[in-house]
Amino acid sequence: MTGSRVARESAQDTTYRWLKGRIGALPRHEGIFMTEAEVCEATGRSRTPVREALLRLETEGFLQIVPKKGAYVPPISDAEIEAVMQARELVEEWSVRRVAQLTDDLTAELTELVERQAGLMADPVAFIECDRAFHRAIVRAAGNPVLVEVYESLRDRQVRMGLRAIAAAEDRARAVLAEHTAIVTGIASGDPERAAAALGAHLGGTLAVLNLPAVRHWSDPGRPDRQAE
Repeated sequence: MTGSRVARESAQDTTYRWLKGRIGALPRHEGIFMTEAEVCEATGRSRTPVREALLRLETEGFLQIVPKKGAYVPPISDAEIEAVMQARELVEEWSVRRVAQLTDDLTAELTELVERQAGLMADPVAFIECDRAFHRAIVRAAGNPVLVEVYESLRDRQVRMGLRAIAAAEDRARAVLAEHTAIVTGIASGDPERAAAALGAHLGGTLAVLNLPAVRHWSDPGRPDRQAE
């Protein structure tokens, strides 16, 4: 690989991470347009790595490239967040209960991911990517390939929501680490209820930052206390 190729890839990766962080920090109810020229000026990069980074983000579902106008970052509605988090609850709660009962020791891998994530607090994009790896490890360890496929389909929305949650609350990153540690402890205990409760607290914490009701109340829409939230 030539030096120019390495430099071009490095410029694209840097631009990609900048854009991802910028998108994650946007108010979720607002959609914006970004032009290549604006991104070039903000990042100090040439058009080629900027264009490549935008195309990469379009492939991942973060934005839509509109010919002759720029890249459009759509808003995220409350309804979309609710739908994604409901899906997460269904998949992740089943998975965490399952792995808590398995003999395979997942806790070492999860503990390593929490430790790695603790070192990434200054980099929101890397922090959320590690967050995704933590939850994906649990879903995969549960052993249902259909649920793994469903969970992977939520990836792009989860990343943007996660970045927004981190940006919205100063101490959210530290809270995430504590919540992940509680999930690991619950799994290690072999108690499915304890593991599920720790997961529910974690998902509820994310929704609280995003100013939405706690996810665990959605599993029963008829609950009388739901209207009081």
